[in-house]
This record gives sequence, C-alpha cells and structure tokens, in this order.
Amino acid sequence: MNARTGPALRSRLCPAGPPRPDGRISAAPAGTTGQRSSRAPGLPADTAARPPLVRELALVVSLFLVYKLGRQLAEGRTDQAFRNARDVWHLERDLHLPDEADLQHLLLHGDTLVHLANTYYAAVHFPATVLFLGWLYLKRPRHYLWSRRVLTAVTGGALVLHLLVPLAPPRMLGLTGLVDTARLYGPSVYAADPSASSVENQFAAMPSLHFAWALMVAIGLIAATASRLRWLWLLHPLLTLFVIIATANHYWLDTLVATALLVAALALLRVPSATAYRGGGLVVRRHLPGPRTRPPAGPGRSARTGDAGSASTAGAARTAGVRR
Repeated sequence: MNARTGPALRSRLCPAGPPRPDGRISAAPAGTTGQRSSRAPGLPADTAARPPLVRELALVVSLFLVYKLGRQLAEGRTDQAFRNARDVWHLERDLHLPDEADLQHLLLHGDTLVHLANTYYAAVHFPATVLFLGWLYLKRPRHYLWSRRVLTAVTGGALVLHLLVPLAPPRMLGLTGLVDTARLYGPSVYAADPSASSVENQFAAMPSLHFAWALMVAIGLIAATASRLRWLWLLHPLLTLFVIIATANHYWLDTLVATALLVAALALLRVPSATAYRGGGLVVRRHLPGPRTRPPAGPGRSARTGDAGSASTAGAARTAGVRR
C-alpha cells in the first residue's frame, strides 16, 4: 500500500474488527465488507421474527372452531343453496364462461385418472398448506407471518360469503349434466347426506378455498425463495384448478371470487421487505459510503500528505542531480 493510500481508504478496504487484548485493532473477517447481519449473537437467523409455536397452534385451533361454528350456522339452507346454484350456472352461460362439462370429459377417459384426481382433491389441499406454513415458520419466519395473515384474511372472507351465499356444488345440480366423480370412483371426503352433521360444509362452494389456498402457497413460495425454478410452484394451483372443476366440486365463478379475495388480501398485507438469505442467515445489504472529499491544498493539509509531497520533491531533486 503506497503513500497515496490514506487511512480512510484503508479503513474501507480492511474494516477494523473488535479490539484485541494487547490493545490493537484486529481486522474484520473477509467477506463482511458492506454487509451487516441482522442475526442476534448466539441466536439462529431471523429468530426475532418467529412467533411462539404455542401461540400459533392456539390460533390454528381457534380458526378451526370458528369455521366449525360457521358450518353449524349454515345448516338448514338447502333450498337457498340450490336456488343460488341455478343462478350461478345460468350466469356463467350468460358470461360465456367455459363449460365445466368439457373439462370433466377430459378426466373421464380412464378410471385411474379419475381416482387420482379425487385423491388429489381429498389428500393434497390441507397437508400441502400445513407443510407450506411449517417450512416458512422454520426457514422464513417473516414470510410465515405474512402468509399466515393472508390465509387468515382469505379464509375469514370466504366464511362470510359461505354464510351469505350458500351454494350447492355442480355435482349436486342435475341441470349441469355433471357426475359426482368422488362418489362413483372414490375416494370421497363428503357424507352422502349433505345435511349430516360434519365439519365440511357441502354448500360452501363459493369461493373455492381449495384454489385460494393453493394459489397462496405458490405465491408464498415464489416470494420466499430465489431459485430460478420457483415459478414451477404455479403448477400446484393450476392442477388444483383442473381437479376442482373436473370433479364437479366447484364452478368457474368460485375460482374467480377466490382469486379476487386473495388479490384484496395481498393488496392490504404487504410482503416482507427485500432481504437476502445467505447460508441460513438473514443478511441486509447496505451501500458503502462514498469517498471523502480531499481538503484544499494549503498549510492545513495533514502531515502525511505533506510527507508524501516532500518525498516526491526529494525524488525529483535526486533525479535532476543524476542528470547533471
């Protein structure tokens, strides 16, 4: 490092670390220039953002109880549910939306394909959402809080619509020409009698929480990861869309209303600020300060600068002497 390299530049290139026992200042570890970790000493990355697990489990149980209460409040409205179903079916025809029967015909080409679709509808929806939230809770606590709030808002809005607009699914409506694939091919998660006491509300077709949750899982994973392949998570809501329509569990309008609810929740609840996860730690990137402006030439300049100027003058004088 030559004489022109001042202490300010050296401090930026080799930032000082903690003082040593002998009073000297040790250099900071390599690779830490321009980055400041938000990790607290001795704690895992981003631990402060992770809520207590007991509180989160209590919240999930509370939401389950609220949904069950909503299911009980929706009982005894069978006639209204079928009237709304006929209105939705005719409205879709007036809006020239695709016919659900065309999608179901693609599914009915083989018993195995229908069975797989019914299994996907019954077994993937809830476990996939739980695994999604569990992974975020452990690896991306800030994104977990955001995703949990969005899902809670969407589910709450859906419950209100379930109570206001009870709707029989297309598999129950004879004029659609659709068949109940779960009952014919299995497996089915619904009781044969829609009015039977159950946690599942068969008259809660609008909006489709199957599609809303699947779409949020994909959006949440895309927002929380940085892989180039993260966009493949959109296959989950696309496959879910095909399954819920082809199995005659939902109308197209159910998915459109679910999407509108999710968009509203995402607009109100902001995604966590941009951060970089590196090596399991949360690192916040900061810009280095710009170089300091040199003071004007004069008697007030530092001695180090003067020494450098004197050395340059002496060297020039020696060179001139040699030439003589």
